[in-house]
Amino acid sequence: MKIGTLLVLETKDPDEETNWEFRCKVIEKNEHYLFIDYPIDNKTNKSALIPKHKPFTVTYVGSDQSVYSFPSEIVAQVKLNVPALAIPMPEKQHINRIQRREFVRIVAAIDVSVHSLETSSTPFTTVTNDISGGGLSIVLPKGVTLTEGEGLDLWFVLPMESGDYQYINAQSEVVRMLFLENTVQTASLKFTGITKQSCQQIIRFCFERQRELRKKELL
Repeated sequence: MKIGTLLVLETKDPDEETNWEFRCKVIEKNEHYLFIDYPIDNKTNKSALIPKHKPFTVTYVGSDQSVYSFPSEIVAQVKLNVPALAIPMPEKQHINRIQRREFVRIVAAIDVSVHSLETSSTPFTTVTNDISGGGLSIVLPKGVTLTEGEGLDLWFVLPMESGDYQYINAQSEVVRMLFLENTVQTASLKFTGITKQSCQQIIRFCFERQRELRKKELL
């Protein structure tokens, strides 16, 4: 795990059966510990203090763009260049791969601006049909045509559970054209140029939406 890796910490309140989610970053490490900055509560968007030895699950995106998780706890407060917390370096047998980014796909209507990288056609705006860390599909407005293999530049904004907005720019390629049952045409796109941070933000958005849908199913 590299310094700068974004982590999601999830704790559960056994009395209220409530999950609490925090985000933080690895700022230093050694053979025995990972040192993280103070976690931010995803709901309040404020710094939060997790009690020492309270168990939680850590989720992160690896260098192979797969999602991994492992159990952990805060073992100490430390002073580096900034105040930090120490968690044990996870042993390999305790790290579980959840699923690859391409399979973390959710249905979502997100406004997106589309610019062709290969033609002088007029840029257009539309909405997504679904999205994952590996790509998305968009609804094609009437009169707009794309071709398989065409390169596109995308701009879109993800509304996060915390109330923040993550602005994403990514390059993509048209994989296929499809018609939905109501004759609306869609284009499936795969990302060909996207930063690791943007990929992590998309995966986090997908996980938040999945969790929200599960909660609604339980009501």
